[in-house]
Amino acid sequence: MDNNNFFSIDKLVEFGLGMAVANQMIGMMNQSMKQMYIPGSYMALPAAPECIYVAIENRQTGPLSSTEFNDMVNRRQVTKDTLAWLPGMTSWKPVSEVPELLKIIALTPPPLPNPARL
Repeated sequence: MDNNNFFSIDKLVEFGLGMAVANQMIGMMNQSMKQMYIPGSYMALPAAPECIYVAIENRQTGPLSSTEFNDMVNRRQVTKDTLAWLPGMTSWKPVSEVPELLKIIALTPPPLPNPARL
């Protein structure tokens, strides 16, 4: 059999190895892209944690659901400087150092301006 023929063993092995490498590259790219979030894209944000503790006036508050945490952020009781703890963390940290919680702060709109001041 001619080695220049597409169906020769060498060409088939070369083709198979190329396909295997391409599949690995595609898998790695898909995994990386699933972990990314681009504002305004169709991808939803990952779910917020459901067992959140915060320190309000030096007192532990929680466990809070993500809805309760959102309410506290909206009422300005929790800011990026508020200490927070999630299960699995070794110590309390400011919300600004906890990505799962910081995104909630970052996506909360500021209060509406006072119409009397406009």
